[in-house]
Amino acid sequence: MPADQPTILATSGGYRAHERLALAFSPLFHHAVELSGVHGRRPKVTYIGTAGGDQRHVNAMIHEAARVAGFDMTCLDLFPMPNIEDIPGHLLEQDVIWVQGGSVANLLAVWEVHGLAGPLRAAWRNGVVLSGVSAGSICWFEGGCTDSFGPQLRAVTNGLGFLPYGNGVHYDSEERRRPTIHALVADRTLGETHCTDDGVGLVY
Repeated sequence: MPADQPTILATSGGYRAHERLALAFSPLFHHAVELSGVHGRRPKVTYIGTAGGDQRHVNAMIHEAARVAGFDMTCLDLFPMPNIEDIPGHLLEQDVIWVQGGSVANLLAVWEVHGLAGPLRAAWRNGVVLSGVSAGSICWFEGGCTDSFGPQLRAVTNGLGFLPYGNGVHYDSEERRRPTIHALVADRTLGETHCTDDGVGLVY
């Protein structure tokens, strides 16, 4: 059962510590699943780790967290080549697509090469909930600020634009984020911009 309207949960969180696992899903991740409206079966979730280079040990941690949470998890890898033949078809079959943090600049570049924008938009319009953390949150917007290019934060303005705003992640926890995002709005590099503290998500 898809969400009853196109839905995005944009976050600065999604994971929590666990006494037995390397990580577990926080209430934010679970809320993305709740927004999908799934009942009576295991939710189908695809994790996309492009921003971190599709690290297989991270995939393993995600699969273990999904096992404990009761999710049917698939990792979509693009390095060194896509591990799923029919990506558009696969994405349409999901309940939630969760995008990991990392380098949003690299994520957007790789997605462009592989033509992911269209399939992601189609999934969203068909009720698949789009979500993610940090880079995996910024990507759905027009842009934001990023450390993709080095310690000095810079603007990124080539987001997918599913949401017509800028996005400021980690607003309370990284001291350079707040003044940088304010400056980018002030000089009109970014338009109206929505920001999240760590542990916070915004539903669209």
